[in-house]
Amino acid sequence: MQFPESWLREFCNPPLTTQQVADTLTMGGLEVEELRPAAPPFTKIVVGEIKEAVQHPDADRLRVCQVDVGQGSLLNIVCGAPNARVGIKVPCALVGAELPPGEDGKPFLIKLGKLRGVESQGMLCSARELKLSEDHGGLLELAADAPVGADVREVLKLDDTLFTLKLTPNLAHALSVFGVARELSALTGAPLKQPEFAPVQPAHDARLKVKVLAPDLCGRFSGRIVRNVNTKAKTPQWMVDRLERCGQRSVTALVDISNYVMFEFGRPSHIFDYDKIHGALEVRWGKPGEQLKLLNGNTVTVDEAVGVIAGDREVESLAGIMGGDATAVSDDTRNVYVEAAFWWPLAIQGRSRRFNFSTDAGHRFERGVDPSQTVQHIEHITRLIQEICGGEAGPMDDQIIKLPEQKPVSLRVARAAKVIGMPVTEEQCTNALSRLGLVASAANGVLTVKPPAWRFDLTIEEDLIEEVVRIIGYNQLPTTPPLAPIIAKLPPEARRSRFAIRRLLAALGYQETINMSFVEESWERDLAGNADPIRLLNPIASQMSVMRSSLLGSLLHALKFNLDRKAERVRVFELGRVFLRDAAVTTTDTTVRGIHQPMRVAGLAYGDADGLQWARKSTGADFYDVKGDVEALLSPLKAQFKPADHPALHPGRCAGIWLDGRQVGVVGELHPRWRQAWELAHAPLLFELDLDAVVNRQVAVFEPVPKFQPAQRDIAVIVADNVTHDAVLAAVHAAATGGLLREASLFDVYKPKQSVPGLAAHEKSLAVRLTLASGEATLTDEQIDAAVRAIVDSIAGQLGGRLRG
Repeated sequence: MQFPESWLREFCNPPLTTQQVADTLTMGGLEVEELRPAAPPFTKIVVGEIKEAVQHPDADRLRVCQVDVGQGSLLNIVCGAPNARVGIKVPCALVGAELPPGEDGKPFLIKLGKLRGVESQGMLCSARELKLSEDHGGLLELAADAPVGADVREVLKLDDTLFTLKLTPNLAHALSVFGVARELSALTGAPLKQPEFAPVQPAHDARLKVKVLAPDLCGRFSGRIVRNVNTKAKTPQWMVDRLERCGQRSVTALVDISNYVMFEFGRPSHIFDYDKIHGALEVRWGKPGEQLKLLNGNTVTVDEAVGVIAGDREVESLAGIMGGDATAVSDDTRNVYVEAAFWWPLAIQGRSRRFNFSTDAGHRFERGVDPSQTVQHIEHITRLIQEICGGEAGPMDDQIIKLPEQKPVSLRVARAAKVIGMPVTEEQCTNALSRLGLVASAANGVLTVKPPAWRFDLTIEEDLIEEVVRIIGYNQLPTTPPLAPIIAKLPPEARRSRFAIRRLLAALGYQETINMSFVEESWERDLAGNADPIRLLNPIASQMSVMRSSLLGSLLHALKFNLDRKAERVRVFELGRVFLRDAAVTTTDTTVRGIHQPMRVAGLAYGDADGLQWARKSTGADFYDVKGDVEALLSPLKAQFKPADHPALHPGRCAGIWLDGRQVGVVGELHPRWRQAWELAHAPLLFELDLDAVVNRQVAVFEPVPKFQPAQRDIAVIVADNVTHDAVLAAVHAAATGGLLREASLFDVYKPKQSVPGLAAHEKSLAVRLTLASGEATLTDEQIDAAVRAIVDSIAGQLGGRLRG
């Protein structure tokens, strides 16, 4: 929001300097982002009137002008501007004048000189030379009544300051000069000049029939016909200047009037060419396939979620956003229809983004525009049209369909004092609210306020508390040190922090990556087997259209990024959130209905297991390297690894990771299909785990150092090929050894290429080392032999195995 200070002071003029006004607005919640002068500094530039302009004797493009600057004698000035002619008044830089600095940063000094042999006693200036605009098509023509010899800065009111406000979305009522003035009046106590909207007497009785078919789109629709308008009329310079200082270029008189009222009172409006409207207007939701060519030249296709104003033949306008090209005013327009409406904010929000553009009107309507002033503002627009373009106004047509219900909001004074952090009285609260135009009724320490029509942001008690404190002044809040004791909250010993998980993975040689939660839909389909991902309504990019349900795609993307930059070894991990559909999830402060959002940790290894080194031959990382990393990550918990299927992983080199009887993750080699699709020279190894399973850990329990020597025995058992290592160890630990078995580990696997005596073709030999010990005494041979026999019997009974002879 940008505007000139002089316009603001016309509505509210407190006895404060420019900087004080800016500081007051900022402390009141309307942050002043920038203050800058309306024009750069220059001196000795006055109003000059060209009395004579003749052709230069030696130059076709130059003219010799006699200029009156109020000094008695005329100045002889050589000028090359195409519009230098007798009778116009223009800025004239006298000898010794300093023009605004150029690209070198130094001011341009005007000296007495000669151009093609003719003496020039100054310089006639364009708007660009004065740094007022980029227009360099000719001299800046001043108003005919500008006093000759007067300082141009005073004539054009260039000693003005432009305010740029950075407003939060709840401050829609401050998206106008009058709205800011209303806030400034409340903050300073300076009087506010209320505008007067005298009704324009109708000169004819013509009306345009308008039918509002969508009350959830339009709550009020007002308009009138103005006949015999001169659309070729020139916009007054004062209006052009104000629009330019609001960042809006002048277009035509009618467009400028509409924009001027929008910046002045925050009221977007639209002016139709009445003769181009076919039949009656309908205000309704769009129909699928309907198209509209907009004023910006774009052609858009609407649907039932977009509001439109339509004629009998075609759509004429996007409701609350932009008018259509078919009914735009032009130089040939004679009769116009002026429209101002109240559009429901929810009906306008997000519609501009669908068509990849935004407008000042849409920006205001989607935040809320005062519905009570449509008629008054049309009266103001009509009067400006008649003053500038002439015309005969018709009767006002005002349809009130459904206006917002202003529900009362209560404020407890005691609650306000607690939230603000300082004692406030009922009188202070009432005074603060009344200065904002909020009429409050008091009863038993509770103030009840009915928000005015221009405030869409006052819905709960905290909103009123905020209004009270910003009127009282944030600088009035006391500095109160905290009184509560600060006690460190120790995390449970049975849980590790996420930082500890990151450090452990870094110690294993992995580097952390941070990726967006928005991914390509193909990743979800191919790598996660998710045919129905959670889609984004407004993705920031077309290739980031869904929420991820797995971290593997992000890691593969990071791998490809590094490989494209000649990396040979990549080991990366990520701790991040995934998003899964789950109808059991309800909406709370931290959850969204129907969406489960667990944290996961995933890693990827590609290339040599150890990197470049000299001690041994380099080998590529395999399944068991990454399986070892997962075991280290879960330690001291002992996980089970069972064959599994996963859409992203090799069907024969993939294992599910199980803890306490439930699967908590997966580890394996990338599927050859996706390795080929991603154009990878080698297959990367990946793992993904639920973070909750990783952060849980067993608390260490003290045990005394064994006093007695343990005994070790090696056994070789023959089992079928399909018997797994886990099954053998489970049978070993299930044996009735009387608590003597301390550890069992596999140290050899024998599978001959051809059958040998005692070992069938479908069998294999597994060698297991048993560690036996007792805390009470040294084991005897009888105890050891009995324990070994129990273990062999357990293997035979559960797996059909036997001792190898």
